[in-house]
Amino acid sequence: NQPSLPSSTVDLNPPPVTSNHPSNYQLPITNYQFPIWQDELYLEFHRGCYTTHADQKRWNRRCEGLLYQAELFASLATITAGATYPKAELEDAWKKALFNQFHDILPGTSITQVFLEANQVWHQVAQVAKGILNAAIDAIASQISLPPPPHPHALPIIVFNPLNWQRSEVVSIPLPAAEGHDGGEAEENLTNLEQYSGLHPDEVHLRLYSGTLKRAAIQTKPKGFTSLTCNPLYWQVYDHEGQPLLTQLRTSVLNPNPSALLFIAPDIPSVGYRLFWLCPQNSQIPNSIDFPSESELIWAHLSHYEYSIAQKNEIASKKWNLENEFLRVTVDRETGNLSSAWDKIHHREILDKTGGNQLQAFKDSGQYWDAWNIDPNYEQHPLPPAQLKSIEWIDYGAIEQRLRVVKQIGQSEFCQDYILQTGSPVLKIATKVDWQERGVLVKAAFPLNIEAESATYEIACGAISRPTQPQEPREKAKWEVPALRWADLTEMANEEENNQLPITNYQLPIYGVSLLNDCKYGYDSKPNQLRLTLLRSPSWPDPEADRGYHEFTYAIYPHGNSWQSAHTVRRGYELNQPLQVRVMPPGGEGKDKSLPPVGCLLELGAENLILMALKQSEDNPEQWILRCYESHGEAAELSLGGDGGLAIAQRVDLLERSLPTPEAKTSKISPWQIVSFQCQKKPAQERE
Repeated sequence: NQPSLPSSTVDLNPPPVTSNHPSNYQLPITNYQFPIWQDELYLEFHRGCYTTHADQKRWNRRCEGLLYQAELFASLATITAGATYPKAELEDAWKKALFNQFHDILPGTSITQVFLEANQVWHQVAQVAKGILNAAIDAIASQISLPPPPHPHALPIIVFNPLNWQRSEVVSIPLPAAEGHDGGEAEENLTNLEQYSGLHPDEVHLRLYSGTLKRAAIQTKPKGFTSLTCNPLYWQVYDHEGQPLLTQLRTSVLNPNPSALLFIAPDIPSVGYRLFWLCPQNSQIPNSIDFPSESELIWAHLSHYEYSIAQKNEIASKKWNLENEFLRVTVDRETGNLSSAWDKIHHREILDKTGGNQLQAFKDSGQYWDAWNIDPNYEQHPLPPAQLKSIEWIDYGAIEQRLRVVKQIGQSEFCQDYILQTGSPVLKIATKVDWQERGVLVKAAFPLNIEAESATYEIACGAISRPTQPQEPREKAKWEVPALRWADLTEMANEEENNQLPITNYQLPIYGVSLLNDCKYGYDSKPNQLRLTLLRSPSWPDPEADRGYHEFTYAIYPHGNSWQSAHTVRRGYELNQPLQVRVMPPGGEGKDKSLPPVGCLLELGAENLILMALKQSEDNPEQWILRCYESHGEAAELSLGGDGGLAIAQRVDLLERSLPTPEAKTSKISPWQIVSFQCQKKPAQERE
């Protein structure tokens, strides 16, 4: 028999509820010192969430950047060109992106079906953002007054900068198909090539593409091959004043048909643009060709075409160097790692003797929360080092050098391009991976020729310093830490050692190295090493997590002094927000355009301010919200300018509400502060 339950009684006349002031409930406190936690709220768990399901991390970074640009240029298109602001489309895309930042989607800790659906949503967000961005840029470009072109068939190129500082970078433009060249001209060029090569016609291998000679590969036996790329129609880039710029065809032994043209786009203004011209010119073949040694692989430019020479069977004897005015980099022919990176500006070696870009693999399994957690003892279980499969030049020109190494880890293949461009102190490592491992963690390690007591990491709207030699338990728990676009190790020296006036316990930054990325979030550091976590391969709750294709880029940036003075924050944004290039149809010249050939649409004045958003006000379509933050830990003052003609009306909070009068009128910004301003378009007479 079940025991009977006790009967319940309900008091139908409870005592009345009374309210009272909180002070009546406070306990008296006399000389009590509350503990102060002056550090981040670091979760000593779930460190794998920085890396698991790398596809979600890449989609998130990409869509955040696209939506920022779409919102920015849509606002400017409305202000400068009268375009309709796509408010509903932007709001819907932002909400979808934010939904995918849910705590089990972006961290990569859901089941398989969740990620199949999430990737469809990411794709929708990217498509909408790109559509808005393209329409906005086209609307702005339609208002640019074009000067007379340097050639009757010149195509205008507009290069846009989405970031709020002037920048110069290498950009790539697709080459239009050559027209007006038939097979007869190809045959004539064939005769010339045979004449200049000095070889018998039987030794010449020809390729004809659509009746036009695109490439003649001159093959000698038995030592490798020599190839000559000839373009009957040559394209040259000019600036808006008609001055020619240095260019480089993007071609290689792997892709002999030139499909793009590289050039340096100089001095693109803050949130602005610059006009260039793409002009066709007839190509002339020189009377003689002096071919380099067959044991080298060299890309060079001879008048209006380029040639390449490859020796496939002598890889072991090659010296694999990349060099520009800032860096001289050597790749180890046995491992494919960086054996040396010499800073030509500061005259010092960046890497220690063990070399850099070491792909280090570890066993990482057995965790109960597999997708969430990295094995705390993973470093005790290293796996065999990556094996070099191949090494070859992809591009070697006056603007860009690109050396490809292919490595094997287990059943997975890493294809990495070392990229060094003229005018840039940044060495990029563009990576594509066919990842097929289970229970494996891979990091890219950079042992450095410096010693630093702390490492600095970018966090949301700021940066944080973490010790490289942890002492306390809370510091030792940070063996894997989160960061956004970069981490930095900077060596310090006492001021006396730096020949300055001595100040007690004061140190000056003298040299550092930043490790940048375009979609990774997990780092660790030692006094002389930075490591970036690239991939994991958990099996629960998604048994197929991370298996498959991955693409990402990371880079090293050596610098003098501090990361602030070296503008590491900017380098991180530039890696993630490339310049936007538009090749426009010809015939856009006119006098009724409102924008000049070179324009700055928006600038903030202070170099330590980062633009976060420019968007239409939620309450008034005639007003605009500008949001920015201070990025160096130093005070700043906003000085708004640019051809967009915006002026600050007042300061507002994050919900776009007015602030008290004294605070609403100031443009001064405190260290690390996030600020929002309500702006409006200046009257026409003030813009003139």
